[in-house]
Amino acid sequence: MAKRWNKTEEHSKKKELKRLYIKENKTIDEIAEILNISESSVYRRLLRLGITPIPFKKQTYRNINHNIIIPQKYSEDLAEFVGALLGDGHITPTQVTITLGTKDKYADHISVLMENLFGVKPKVAICRNNEIIVYIGSTALVRWFLKMGLVFNKVKEQVNIPPWCMSNKRYMQKVVRGLIDTDGSVYKLKYGIQISFCNRSLPLSRSVRNLLVKLGFNPSRISGYNLYLTRRSDLFKYFNEIGFGNKKHEERFLEFANNGRLVE
Repeated sequence: MAKRWNKTEEHSKKKELKRLYIKENKTIDEIAEILNISESSVYRRLLRLGITPIPFKKQTYRNINHNIIIPQKYSEDLAEFVGALLGDGHITPTQVTITLGTKDKYADHISVLMENLFGVKPKVAICRNNEIIVYIGSTALVRWFLKMGLVFNKVKEQVNIPPWCMSNKRYMQKVVRGLIDTDGSVYKLKYGIQISFCNRSLPLSRSVRNLLVKLGFNPSRISGYNLYLTRRSDLFKYFNEIGFGNKKHEERFLEFANNGRLVE
């Protein structure tokens, strides 16, 4: 049962809530975070204090975020983000989400990329299993990505890379970088290093392989859902020309190389 406030406390709580909810026009979830209480508690407090809920006045009403900037032209950063979205991303009818497991350093990179591209700071949620989710709620942004060729279910619909990402060398490099940062790995072999890529959409995997070939690499054939870069020259070419936004991949590459297992 909620604690019974005295008149002074009730006046103070009402003044605080009116300031946050009406004057500053914050949403219920934003107020919940500020006051460190649940969203349902905020809603009950509005009713308890006689403040009429006005969701239609909030900028995120029906997930229409008026602060979102929809890019007016393609860019290298957008190509990299599309690659990451095709890898660890997910689109729902109302959100653009990237689920990154425990890739905390990469979550920072993705957050900055999203803020620079779309003009709003994405939300970051950490689940009980320490899984990190970076997301922006915006139906307009979702519709824009769907029009670009992205889909709700990447595996079922066998998604592919949007054609514009393959229209010039820098876009190709950047979309590959986003894909390998998310769905790739860096492994230590007995006599070297291997960069692998795995995705359950075969059209996407074939496109990644074709892009690598166009960029002058010698990837393996696709085996199952996997393809690999193993040649010494390819590995250093990848590191120098494409690089990693995912610092864990970069650190592993440098650790293995510096241990004498790979010499340029």
